[in-house]
Amino acid sequence: MDIHNLMEDVVLDTVNELFDAKVQGDSAAWCTCRQCRMDVACFVLNRLKPEYVLSGRGVAYSEIDYGEKLQRGADVASLVKEGWARINAAPRPNHSHRSGDECQDVPVGPVFNVRPIMGRLFNGSTFEPIIDANISLVDETGLVKMMDSNWPNPYPLAKNTNGTFTFWPFPVTSARIGESRRFSFTIVASPEGYEDLSHFEELEEVSDPAPICQFSLQTVHRLRDLYVFPK
Repeated sequence: MDIHNLMEDVVLDTVNELFDAKVQGDSAAWCTCRQCRMDVACFVLNRLKPEYVLSGRGVAYSEIDYGEKLQRGADVASLVKEGWARINAAPRPNHSHRSGDECQDVPVGPVFNVRPIMGRLFNGSTFEPIIDANISLVDETGLVKMMDSNWPNPYPLAKNTNGTFTFWPFPVTSARIGESRRFSFTIVASPEGYEDLSHFEELEEVSDPAPICQFSLQTVHRLRDLYVFPK
């Protein structure tokens, strides 16, 4: 059995309803792409108390209080409009805002779904996170291609993420389902005033029938903390 947050359904339904209504009307000044829909949904969900259920009984209980349900819907709609206005005013600079599925450019057939890679980079002397620097994932051909434009490579280390970086490599074509392959990567960075970082990592992967386009923290390969030292 899976634990489910009912608010995800409520929020996504509300987002799609409002966005679809805008598409049918005058949407020239408002982006209605899938990425902006997901950004708005995240904005709203981060501001709402989750409602977790494990069974049909839990879902039934959530439908009992009609007045509360109406108020919840109004609150969600208000947050969707607020989030949409903010995101529309400051769109992602690295996103094309196309209306189609972000997974449409991946290979067809068996592929290696290389696990996302997550780590942190610190100052080896003070143990403070490294910020205002780029960190890259490379292989023998150069920069590794990422899943889409939301997963930059090089990855900019920012103050609000405390030195954390994440890479999600693009699926690699396989000859057959169940094929094994070892992928070799190097994580490199050259923060100003610090010695260069070069960390080697290998991942053993088995090919799947099709690309996996849904990010999951459960599949992430977490690195040990990495350090660079002042020159």
